[in-house]
Amino acid sequence: MGPLGAPELIIILVIVLVLFGAKRLPDLGKSLGSGMREFKDAVTPGDKDDDRDRDRDRSLEQGPAPAQTTQQTQHEDAPAQPRA
Repeated sequence: MGPLGAPELIIILVIVLVLFGAKRLPDLGKSLGSGMREFKDAVTPGDKDDDRDRDRDRSLEQGPAPAQTTQQTQHEDAPAQPRA
């Protein structure tokens, strides 16, 4: 038995559609996603606040972004002032 290919996944999707119906699929996906997120948060060491602190420290190390200025240039062929 090898990895699941496209035909196998289509068969599984059809079976899930028949069992649960099209109206319940979004709810099932939403609850599955939230369960996976909770599991990942429980298993992953550290805290989201630690990640925010680390990102803030990185941005402080880089310093402020340089100010961008725009400068208008005149072409040599263009007249300095519009003619009246």
